[in-house]
Amino acid sequence: MRTPGHHHPLAISTAVGAASLLALTGCAVGTGGGDDSGAEYSSDTTLEGELSVMGFSGVDEVATTRMDFAKQELGDGVEVKLTEGELDLQQFLSAAATGDPPDLIYANRDQIGSLAARGAILPLDRCYEGEGIDDDAFVEPALAQVTLNDEIYGVPEFNTVQITMANADLLDGAGLSIEDVNGSDWDAMAAANEALTRSDGGSLAVIGVDSKLPEFFPLWARANGADLLSEDGREAHLDDPAAVAALEWAVGIYDAQGGFGDVKALRDSADFFGEGNQFASGVLGAMPMEQWYVNVLNDVSPDAPLAFDTVRDHDGEPIAYASGSAWAIPSGAENPQAACRWARAMTSVDAWLAAAQARLDLREEEGKPFTGILTGNAEADEQIHDMTTSGGEPWDSGVAAVYEVNEHTFSLPANPADAEFEAALNDAINDVLSGDAEAADALARAQETAQQALDDAWAKVEEGS
Repeated sequence: MRTPGHHHPLAISTAVGAASLLALTGCAVGTGGGDDSGAEYSSDTTLEGELSVMGFSGVDEVATTRMDFAKQELGDGVEVKLTEGELDLQQFLSAAATGDPPDLIYANRDQIGSLAARGAILPLDRCYEGEGIDDDAFVEPALAQVTLNDEIYGVPEFNTVQITMANADLLDGAGLSIEDVNGSDWDAMAAANEALTRSDGGSLAVIGVDSKLPEFFPLWARANGADLLSEDGREAHLDDPAAVAALEWAVGIYDAQGGFGDVKALRDSADFFGEGNQFASGVLGAMPMEQWYVNVLNDVSPDAPLAFDTVRDHDGEPIAYASGSAWAIPSGAENPQAACRWARAMTSVDAWLAAAQARLDLREEEGKPFTGILTGNAEADEQIHDMTTSGGEPWDSGVAAVYEVNEHTFSLPANPADAEFEAALNDAINDVLSGDAEAADALARAQETAQQALDDAWAKVEEGS
């Protein structure tokens, strides 16, 4: 499970991009290039010309295998040109503002709502129909993140979820089990945190539990029964008492260890992607983490004493906050037909199975287990799960947890102020982490800011409809 380009859902860069978006593309849905100038989509059409793609890199066998498949689907008449690296919103929006956008972008799913609302990307209903893309094939939270005002604006790719990861030796030494740190009982998890925490000469030496703020706060809020945003993407619920309680608890995990600053300093000093990672070096008891890290740990520290489970809510049910990427076609794209076919091909079951086989072959060559790929395509996920190979314990338990929780995910719905909403929430969490505000006050201010942003953005959408 190497990361396909993971992103924190509360990244500040997204908010910066939203500000640029407002300045450069003042259009609302239904205006300013919000159609594809009569482009006809059909899987039978022979395509020609150039396909310019921004934000995608063929960095591993999962990407390159699917790229080869997509190029075959496009045919010899189409030349593919990639602008590599993660999507640079400033670069994209500048190109769009000058009338020279790429034909296709690869974006975070939580960017799609704002891009759609300002008319920067096209609705894809005719693309889906013409190329035969089955919207029912995608996992529901992934599709919801690219659907605004009942129109689909992206083709989902990959799904990123969290599971509980822990140091089994530290748990055993404290008389604890994975159930004490999987989130099912917050009092038990707080007690486990204190039992696992170690200091040396007044400095934090072992992080008991890392609640992974600010990025995973939506996970804890939902586990406590709070929906931070209404299903229709119009109403913020950041000051929900259940959200306030979740933030107080998650920050309290850090306070019990000397504060967030001490935990973050030790967290950041770890060799996260190397053999000296925090689990192998025994400086972390437990944390929720994205599923691709299972593969990283198996690569660099296969003998580390690990234990895995899903994250669980108060009823003991698995839960994960889903995020991921999506393909979107910019307004004004010169070759939207090729863009649509590429997106269809890259996310097809055949492409995913070819990619999984390439990953499996490489893992077998290395003498390591194939731990799977979460694609965002439910059928592909099921078939790839059947291809996974045993690495013994604890790795088999890790893979089982990943595929179990992938059936129990949620996401924040698409909305036209997604970046402003996330920035308001992120600022509130950071104010509480730094000790500058209490959770209730910070989330009350964030609620006001986020709701105003939503109201303003939705008003513009309705004006342009």
